[in-house]
Amino acid sequence: MTLDDYQRAAARTMNASLTREERLMDAAAGMAEEAGEVLALVRKHLYQQRALDPARLREELGDALWCLAVAADAAGFTLEEVATSNVDKLAARHPGGFKTR
Repeated sequence: MTLDDYQRAAARTMNASLTREERLMDAAAGMAEEAGEVLALVRKHLYQQRALDPARLREELGDALWCLAVAADAAGFTLEEVATSNVDKLAARHPGGFKTR
């Protein structure tokens, strides 16, 4: 599955009654919520000695990806465009790969 395939599949589950701006806001809020869920799982694992549940982590990362796909769609971008732009930015920032010094 490509990123654009995923984005098209995710779009099937968007609330069609929302305007483009409302979808963007809903997705942006959802990204913050889902990032918080991922953070909570990792924090509890690292600082409270709880076992990290890989299935739950994958589920929450998937929820975050859905929000990202919807936000990109509402903004008129494909996920492929977002990913390519990000890789280009990172390559310019770290042309030889990331190094600490």
